[in-house]
Amino acid sequence: MTDEPTHMPGSPRVRFGSEMRRLREAAQLSQAAVASRLGCTQTQVSRLEIAKRAPSKSDAEKLDQIFGLTDRQYFVGLYQRIISRPGGPGWFMGWVEEIEPSALVLRSWDPLLIPGLLQTEAYAREIFAQEPRISPQEIDERVRARMQRQQILDRDDPPSLLVMMDAGVLRRPVGTSQVMREQLDHLLVTAQRPAISLQVVDSKCLPGLLGAFMIAEMPNGPDTVHADSPAEGQVSADHDLVLSLWNRYEAIRLWAYPEHVSLQMIKEVKQEWT
Repeated sequence: MTDEPTHMPGSPRVRFGSEMRRLREAAQLSQAAVASRLGCTQTQVSRLEIAKRAPSKSDAEKLDQIFGLTDRQYFVGLYQRIISRPGGPGWFMGWVEEIEPSALVLRSWDPLLIPGLLQTEAYAREIFAQEPRISPQEIDERVRARMQRQQILDRDDPPSLLVMMDAGVLRRPVGTSQVMREQLDHLLVTAQRPAISLQVVDSKCLPGLLGAFMIAEMPNGPDTVHADSPAEGQVSADHDLVLSLWNRYEAIRLWAYPEHVSLQMIKEVKQEWT
């Protein structure tokens, strides 16, 4: 067994990486050696140690085994702190911090709500305020995190964002009529950006009813997907899952109105929110 863990400053994710590195060096293990035991690459181990990559539950469990800390579940405990952090669950923070900022193209399908990357602050606040047992402070933190997430669209080289949303989203009341008018106006404004495409999908599109998802085209790696779930979403580059969502995306796209028609629909519905 290696040295006992110390109390490290910083966020749970920084502590996770710092302790991983400290214990690895104390055990005189190379990053490559740890990578082989985790079933990942040396680069991924390096990114874990500098808090550039979000650890998985499996990573935490294996690290506890490697360093003889299974009884204490030390890394599992740090992992639990990471996923309980304000701003979003751990599995989604990995997507927000690693996948979205690096993607060349983001394809989004949303059957129920305006997608997070295009939500106004007021619209997002209404959504988070409905979360069960959430505190005002947590609402503020999640809204702030969502607004920060949208900053990738303001870069000089933003990813292409191709959004499809169900027509019913435009009439689903989230907050007051003013909130909805501002949200639809925001869609019309952002749709003018060269990197953003927005299409409304006919509500009769049954292939889209299984839930929201995103497909990210990465510059130096396989396509990665994020699929929503009421309990815990999934981020994966698994070939079969990615192919399945690509097929579903294309099936949904067959029901999408052309962009100029979609924008006219948004303009007309905006006038209904009086």
